[in-house]
Amino acid sequence: MSSPEPAEQTSVGARVSRRRFVGVAGAAGAGGLVVGATGGAVAFAGESADDGGVPLTRLGSTVVPFHGKYQAGITTPAQAKAVFLAWDLEPGADRAAVAALMRRWSDAAARLTAGQPGPGDDQVAADAGACSLTVTFGFGGTLFDKVGLAARRPAALKPLPPFPDDALDPARGDGDLFVQVCADDGLVTFGAVRALQKLAKGVARIRWQMNGFARSPGATAKPMTHRNLMGQIDGSNNPKPADPKFDEKIFVTAAAGPEQGWLTGGTYVVFRRIRMLLDAWDGIDKAHQERVIGRTKDTGAPLTGGGEHSAADFGKRGPDGELVITANAHMRVAAPEFNRGATMLRRGYSYHDGFGSDGAPDAGLLFVAWQHDPDEAFVPIQRKLARGDALSPFLRHEASALFVVPPGCAPGGYVGQSLLEG
Repeated sequence: MSSPEPAEQTSVGARVSRRRFVGVAGAAGAGGLVVGATGGAVAFAGESADDGGVPLTRLGSTVVPFHGKYQAGITTPAQAKAVFLAWDLEPGADRAAVAALMRRWSDAAARLTAGQPGPGDDQVAADAGACSLTVTFGFGGTLFDKVGLAARRPAALKPLPPFPDDALDPARGDGDLFVQVCADDGLVTFGAVRALQKLAKGVARIRWQMNGFARSPGATAKPMTHRNLMGQIDGSNNPKPADPKFDEKIFVTAAAGPEQGWLTGGTYVVFRRIRMLLDAWDGIDKAHQERVIGRTKDTGAPLTGGGEHSAADFGKRGPDGELVITANAHMRVAAPEFNRGATMLRRGYSYHDGFGSDGAPDAGLLFVAWQHDPDEAFVPIQRKLARGDALSPFLRHEASALFVVPPGCAPGGYVGQSLLEG
């Protein structure tokens, strides 16, 4: 069984530009000065040094290859910054125009993810390396009709069904094209998004954009699973590429027919903007929060014991005879063993877009889930969560989209080529 190729990362500090900065060690003065032994100001924190500065760190020099069997940004470890965008085709944009755009986008992404300047580089990220940049492309169901490819639209690429208590904003969902840009540096993500936006002029315009963030590499004493804005470790039970049948669960490994051959090696991504009602969440105590999730808040371990990645004992009962992990605990309701093995690879990011007029934070989770078939994974799991998840009263689903994500491409090719030129 092959494992996803784009997840491999390499350090290329020897051939990318050096990040020039002066770090602050110890306590600096209120003005942010670093003071030498003579008492003179050496440099402001963050200012370039004249002596060549500090070599580009591993964080900046890490490259995730763009080309490969699968697109990067799916099994790639989550970076610190993410930008999600959907695009609508301009009136008159046809199949040839979309093919030309995907070639331009793929060529630019290959250069940018290698730490090289993109077309018309404006030097926004000139001092940084690749910073684990990934660019991932997808197609919405509406694209196929607009470019005369309705016969080649996969059966699974259809509008997601409505779920109880959804409060969806149509303007912030769906779209003809989907782009995910992730990196460990905010300027690198902005530079990539700006390059793609300029290349799309005349063919596609941005329908919606959402920005997310995760824990920065090196911020914790040891690598750890993402902690969400509720303070809970999120993603502990994610499938891993080394798991049996991982590829079959996440990627389309066999075409459904001659019209779908282009999709082999592709996947589907469900995107949901989920607002966390944090004031309500903060209004319950820690023990109650842990019962809602089924895990300890500090370590992410199941309430039945062990560590974060220990298997939960869903049959265990406490001294009172009640289930330790309650029947409506989030981890139980969402677990594959209670959903006929349904599996998704979740790769979500937190977001915070300020505060509402009531003072409540507009914050939560940009839910991103990769799967080989949404009808077998996301849809049945979400239906079950909507019916009986203890976490549901603390969430509001505000935007939703589904895209098909083509396989990766080889050097000289472009993402979606076998569909658009087939």
